[in-house]
Amino acid sequence: MLTMIRKVDLDKIRNIGIIAHIDAGKTTTTERLLYYTGRIYKMGEVHEGTTTMDWMVQEQERGITITSAATTCEWKDCQINIIDTPGHVDFTIEVERSLKVLDGAVVVFCGVGGVEPQSETVWRQADKYKVPRIAYVNKMDRVGADYFVCIEQIQSRLGAHPAAINLPYFKNEELVGVIDLIEEELFTYRDADGEEMEKSSIPSDYIAMARKYRDIMLERIAEFNEEIFSKIVHGQHIEKEEIKKAIREGVIKNKFVPVLAGSSLKNKGLQLVLDAICEYLPSPLNAPPIKGMDPDTGEYKELIIDDEAPLCALCFKVMTDPYVGRLSYVRLYSGQIKAGDYIYNATKREREKVTKLVYMHANKQEIADKISCGEIAAIVGLKETKTGDTLCEKDSPIILEEMKFPEPVVSLAIEPKTKVDQERLGFVLKKLEEEDPSFRVRYNSETGQTVISGMGQLHLEILVDRMLREFNVGANVGRPQVAYRETITKRAHAVGKFIQQTGGRGQYGHVVIEMEPQDASKGITFQDKTKGGSIPREYISSVEDGIMTAAESGLLASYPVTGVVVTLVDGSYHEVDSSEIAFKMAASIAFSEGLKKAKTVLLEPIMEIEIIVPEEYVGVVIGDFNSRRGKVLSLGQRANARLVLGNIPLAETFDYATALRSLTQGRASYTMEPSFYQEVPADILFKLGIGIK
Repeated sequence: MLTMIRKVDLDKIRNIGIIAHIDAGKTTTTERLLYYTGRIYKMGEVHEGTTTMDWMVQEQERGITITSAATTCEWKDCQINIIDTPGHVDFTIEVERSLKVLDGAVVVFCGVGGVEPQSETVWRQADKYKVPRIAYVNKMDRVGADYFVCIEQIQSRLGAHPAAINLPYFKNEELVGVIDLIEEELFTYRDADGEEMEKSSIPSDYIAMARKYRDIMLERIAEFNEEIFSKIVHGQHIEKEEIKKAIREGVIKNKFVPVLAGSSLKNKGLQLVLDAICEYLPSPLNAPPIKGMDPDTGEYKELIIDDEAPLCALCFKVMTDPYVGRLSYVRLYSGQIKAGDYIYNATKREREKVTKLVYMHANKQEIADKISCGEIAAIVGLKETKTGDTLCEKDSPIILEEMKFPEPVVSLAIEPKTKVDQERLGFVLKKLEEEDPSFRVRYNSETGQTVISGMGQLHLEILVDRMLREFNVGANVGRPQVAYRETITKRAHAVGKFIQQTGGRGQYGHVVIEMEPQDASKGITFQDKTKGGSIPREYISSVEDGIMTAAESGLLASYPVTGVVVTLVDGSYHEVDSSEIAFKMAASIAFSEGLKKAKTVLLEPIMEIEIIVPEEYVGVVIGDFNSRRGKVLSLGQRANARLVLGNIPLAETFDYATALRSLTQGRASYTMEPSFYQEVPADILFKLGIGIK
């Protein structure tokens, strides 16, 4: 391992993510960016399993990104910290936690596919964290690629404000370069690797097009920049530097998305993407103020982004390395960390020792003496720290906003293959659960089975494969199970009493609750509306704990309950006999009673699916889709194929990949993502062996 001493000014740091729909070319793009910045000396290919960022065996075999990988490179005078994220919906947690700590993102779109379902998902995730973006339309060398349709879709489907800042340049229908609309120059390439760029004036047959799209770009900028607007109105000349400054301001405020064209596989346009990252995406100093809560006082305070300020860092990922053990990936928002320091985990209220600091380059580590404000690195030696924990100084505690993770939708029963495996299975599952917050493990006491839950079949497949390859633990898995949920359909009033007399001090808890339905995606909402001290304040949290515990197992088939607002309205207590456990039990009893009165129903996850199918197979594919309880929402055109957009219950999709291939001779493809929960029809309830109550 190398020892790295790296420090640039804060305004020269760019913490960015590469995000996109699956197969848009994120990893190939990252590989090229690393090559042109001199970080690597040979370009790997996804289809050959030789890329730097897809280092896991499973990634190399399948040609997809599974885990987000971090690296650092330098371009011009900027330090660019890059996180390459997965595109598959099963690994959406990796995108979520990366965007939480990034200052900017490059969203990659396929020139042929345009805005695809997972493009919308990652865009919404970036919207949630208000991450400034630039768009890169890749694969412009492919037949059927349409740059301008893609830009129009970014506007219409994503609600963004995009405009081209460069154009693809074709000669004899082959992509040979890129026209820069700000510099008003053509960039072509002398070599196949795309290293030697050549500037020239815009060819005569492209001048009219370049002027048209330059005017559109300036008009878009004028919508949020008064100086540019004034100059356009008065017919004044606009300097290049003025345009660049205005674009940067627009990007940072999320009012403008510059769009660039290129082909990563054919090494065209990547240097201009690097320029755009440095020129338009924000530094840590340009990010919105970071606010956190003082765990002692409950007051909110704003961080000072400076090396000399008190330490504040967020752990956004935990990984197990076979050689150094546990790696905690952190983003430093303020202060510094040195190797050997003791730091404070404010979330867990634990003191932790920093054994070693490393900068990550995919799965390779470069030792650092210290890491500074604005940087992304990994810490070796933290024992209690988990994803989402805040690290700080004990005398200046702060907790940043917690990270929220999606609920798993697919479950599998898992059992060890041998007695040796049995002893290690629990340990390995715990490690994987620590690494991946969207992976859950529970023990079903009724069936005696260990059940693992995740975001999809592929997610669980990969984890079981990792158990065998990384930890040498063999396991058998059952058929995928759907993560059903239960909810209520009407309001209910319920009372829970827990009274025990055991000779000495007894137990007394009494609660009265109101229950009403809400959107299933909102889970369980607890409200306290007691008056006059009918229940002392110190027992309210115990009531909430009791309700949340009871909600883990419903009435119909013991599935978790969701979509319920529980309001604590009354109750009573005993001066001597009341306790936290008594009120927890009383709340649990009340919740169970409320479920009986509120008419529970079973919910199943519904997926949003997009199928791309050749024209001649549309009829047979839709017929099969309908037979699976699918609902077609729209039929569209995608290049020379049809696009079927619809909703389908997750339970009907477990063999869909095989079925679709056999129906279309392997020519159709599909992508899907969780959309919402819906009541299970009566005939399906009967098949599940659940009586209608």
